[in-house]
Amino acid sequence: MSGSSNVVEFYRRLFGWQPTKGLFLLGGQTVAAYGTPGGGGGDGSGADDGADSYWRISFRTDLGPLAVAGTVESAGGSTESANHDFGHFRDPGGHRFGVRRGGYVPALDAVDVPGALWWTQLYVSDAAEAAAAKRFHLAVFGWDMRDIVLERGADYTVLSPAGAGIEGAHGGIIRLPPADPAGAPPVPGWVPYFRVADCDATVAEALALGAAVVHPPESAAGIGRQATLRDPGRGQFAINQVT
Repeated sequence: MSGSSNVVEFYRRLFGWQPTKGLFLLGGQTVAAYGTPGGGGGDGSGADDGADSYWRISFRTDLGPLAVAGTVESAGGSTESANHDFGHFRDPGGHRFGVRRGGYVPALDAVDVPGALWWTQLYVSDAAEAAAAKRFHLAVFGWDMRDIVLERGADYTVLSPAGAGIEGAHGGIIRLPPADPAGAPPVPGWVPYFRVADCDATVAEALALGAAVVHPPESAAGIGRQATLRDPGRGQFAINQVT
């Protein structure tokens, strides 16, 4: 997460994370990283929609970021920065993502527990961009992809590491849903979903801390109860309560 000290404090209070030398810790385990745009720990670039904060999701690769950079560019993406351990890139749609060399520290110590990362989702503008995103990420990461139709009728692509199967899925690609008339405008790009014990209570707490709702809590069979928010710096994130 790249954002001001006020945004760092927001996540500390919302999830109980402890900011420690560029890492968010929960019970002593790393659950995310943070920095400031243009400063130490950040990635040196501002948000695209005027927001003061944003999330960049990083994926592990055994090839190393420098090797990945060539594949990214040949597949139509661009490199913002890359070294032996980590790289910052954009896909053909301009959406940020990162790559970290396997074994590079910091890495996430905890996932799929309350307060930690649960899912990653790439929101795209239309069907053409969804198709382009699938081609790009297949070329760069070799992910397995499975197309399904969600309960509400939306087309969805489930992403899994090669050979991991649907049980090992880590994210998905979906068209940006219509804006909620009462909510903040949604923006395309990668969005982290954090698991929480109580979705509605977490939304209420986030609002009290200065967040805005993009999509209010809703329940989906087999998934849980989730909501999408923008933090006080307008960075977009989501929460999910497994039910």
